Amino acid sequence: MTEQLTSVYGNLPDGARDVRITVFVEEQGFEEEFDTIDNRAHHALLTIGTEPIGTGRVFIEEGTTWHIGRLAVAKAYRGQGKGAKILAYLEDIARQHGATETILGAQCRAQEFYVLQGYQPYGEVFYEEDCPHVMMRKGV
Repeated sequence: MTEQLTSVYGNLPDGARDVRITVFVEEQGFEEEFDTIDNRAHHALLTIGTEPIGTGRVFIEEGTTWHIGRLAVAKAYRGQGKGAKILAYLEDIARQHGATETILGAQCRAQEFYVLQGYQPYGEVFYEEDCPHVMMRKGV
């Protein structure tokens, strides 16, 4: 089956919504998964055939800093480079829109993944729905 990565601006695709519900709500127990940022973000959707397997979003934070978030890959496809592929795609979208830096709030358990992609932590650990996170940044 063919793997395809596409983006949509300002409208969360159903497939991306499905992946986020599975990963963040059902697997990780988050309750406040959807917000108004979805209406102003670029959403990436990775599919294999017609099956949505990964997603993420990027939006302007301030000036030339863009914020990446909600990066998720279906459990069966983790450890295969899919998350790195989505992340690079989101960085490219930001760069095409003038970004010089991307930031993200990484779950502490995923921090090493982001370090391997060139991100560096900054600031103090903070909590979102009782899950520890750390801010990270990368020049693009």
